Amino acid sequence: MPLFRRSSGGLWLTALALTAFTLQTDDFVIVGVLPSIADGLSTGEAAAGQLVTVFSVICAVVAPVAAVLTASWPRRRLLTGGMLVFCAANLAVPLATSFAALMGLRVLAAFAAAAVLPTVFAVTAALSPSGRQGRDLATVMAGLTGAVVAGVPLGTWIGAAFGWRATFVTGGLLGLAAMAFLRVAVPDVAPPPAAGLGERLRPLGRPAVMCVLLAAVATVLGNLMMQTYLAPFLDEVAGVTPSGLGGLLILTGVAGIVGGRFSGTLVDRLGPARTFALAVTVFTSVMAGLAVSWSLRPTDLAFVVPLLLLWSAAAWSVPPPVQTRILALAGPETGPQALALSSSAVYVGASLGAGLGGWLLGAAGLGSLPVAAAGCALLALAMFGLAERTAATTASVDVRKGLEERETNV
Repeated sequence: MPLFRRSSGGLWLTALALTAFTLQTDDFVIVGVLPSIADGLSTGEAAAGQLVTVFSVICAVVAPVAAVLTASWPRRRLLTGGMLVFCAANLAVPLATSFAALMGLRVLAAFAAAAVLPTVFAVTAALSPSGRQGRDLATVMAGLTGAVVAGVPLGTWIGAAFGWRATFVTGGLLGLAAMAFLRVAVPDVAPPPAAGLGERLRPLGRPAVMCVLLAAVATVLGNLMMQTYLAPFLDEVAGVTPSGLGGLLILTGVAGIVGGRFSGTLVDRLGPARTFALAVTVFTSVMAGLAVSWSLRPTDLAFVVPLLLLWSAAAWSVPPPVQTRILALAGPETGPQALALSSSAVYVGASLGAGLGGWLLGAAGLGSLPVAAAGCALLALAMFGLAERTAATTASVDVRKGLEERETNV
């Protein structure tokens, strides 16, 4: 339980959103400076791209383990300590004179991110006033979206102007600002009561929790399957050039922020299940529209752009209901561990999406991608529905057992 709460939308929420923005920018910004890194360290771009892959894999694997190992730590100490490691890893990049050294620093930064990002969401949920959890989680999610809209373009520009190492130094300085903000603005949150490893992990073995996690994997898989190959798809459909794609990505990023924020409001008003169903319905409809645009190509941008905006809004509407439902199913004592698994699910889905999308591209062509993405979204909806039914059945069984035990005692 938190030592105390502050009003929603206060400085603590801004500090947590800034932390999410910093970590996500650091993960994605490498894409913008990848050629410069390859040239500077005399390696191929394919090898340099492994910096992104390794970061994602470590975050997926380490997050649940870190959540268990640090379960007894005060939350603010964990946040500031993790950000200190993150800053050190980025500020030391100018000293890295080889690709191996840079990879080592990226591994260190990934370990820090794996511990901090799930904790950011857990602290947000713990400090949110009643009836505001969905909206506050969506506000922190806006920090992740903002990394795509502003953080990555800014980091890319800094790399072009001052060299790729300056991009990481800037990330380290931004991390220092976030760390100081966390220290000043975020009230401490007491860790859950002491418990053994098995006890902490037991709620995470509930079928309903696993179904929600699988729904998150399927959703992200479908989204990244399409997003990874968006550039060639739009080039074929509407003749979108790389410069034009940059402008579209900014617009879709803004749409994602709006969609995520609106999703948080819907979670508080309608519940996570209905909000998730609405997001998936919009996403599936957009994929159907993109499939039609492929079959009718060339297609006018006036038809394609609204689809892209709705797609981004729907995709970024998924995390708030997923996180809220996982927290409710896992319970407050194992919330951080559950959110760490949710973070891992996102990274797993992203890795599978890029890989399977590439295989499907070679096997069936670009036109198959929106169809496959829609199929993944429908699978996710089915898994989320199964989670709801499983949770209801489990709750009914628990109530019946409780009544039987009470009658026995009487």
